[in-house]
Amino acid sequence: MPRVLLIEDDRAVREGVALALRRQKHEVVTAVTGEEGLARVTSFRPDVAVLDLMLPGMPGLDVCRALRGLDQTLPIIMATARGDDEDIVVGLEAGADDYVVKPVQARVLEARIRAVLRRAAATPADGGIPKLDTYGDLTVDRAGFSVTLRGMPVALAASELRLLLTLSASPGQVFSRQQLLEAVWEHSYHADARLVDACVKRLRAKMGESRYIETVRGFGYRFASL
Repeated sequence: MPRVLLIEDDRAVREGVALALRRQKHEVVTAVTGEEGLARVTSFRPDVAVLDLMLPGMPGLDVCRALRGLDQTLPIIMATARGDDEDIVVGLEAGADDYVVKPVQARVLEARIRAVLRRAAATPADGGIPKLDTYGDLTVDRAGFSVTLRGMPVALAASELRLLLTLSASPGQVFSRQQLLEAVWEHSYHADARLVDACVKRLRAKMGESRYIETVRGFGYRFASL
C-alpha cells in the first residue's frame, strides 16, 4: 500500500484529497504545516509527498528544499495555484518532481502519484544496453540505478535519474522536451515542458558539470559522451 504524506493547510482540500486517495488504497498521513510534515517524515517514511506551496509558517518552497534534504530520492508533488507559472518553476527547481494545479482533481493527482511511484520503483530493461557505462569521470550503473562522478556517488531524485538514464542511453541523440516529458514523466501536455528544463538544471547542479548535458537551442537536449 503506497504511503502518501499530504501537507495541506486547507481543511476541506486536505480531507477531500485524503479520502480520495484512501479510496484508491493509499495509506495517507496529513499535516497542516510544513513543520508538522517534516516531523512526520522519519516516523511515517512516505513513498511520496504531496505539498501545497501556500502554507502557514514555513513557506512551501522551504519545506520542499527541506524534504529533499532529508531524502534525495523521495518523490515530491507540489500543488500550486492556477497560473502561478513562476511558483511552478521555482518549486521544480527547489526539488519537486511534478506538480498539480489547484483546485486539485483527485484523478489527476492519483495519476501523477502512480507515475512518480513507477519511476521510483522501475528498473531499467536490459535491451542489449551495457549495464555499466563510463563517460569521462561519470559512471552510470544501469543495473544498480546509481551514478558516480569521480568515484563519488551522486544522490539523484527519481526523475533526475530517469532523465539521465534516458539521455545517456543514446549519446549524441537530440531529444525534444516533448520526447523527454513522455519518456520520463509520462505526460503528454506540452506546457509541462518546464518540468524538463527544471530537472536538467537540478541534474547539472548535482553533477557539478554542465558539459555532459548539452542544450540544443530550438530543439532540446542531448548527452555528450566525453
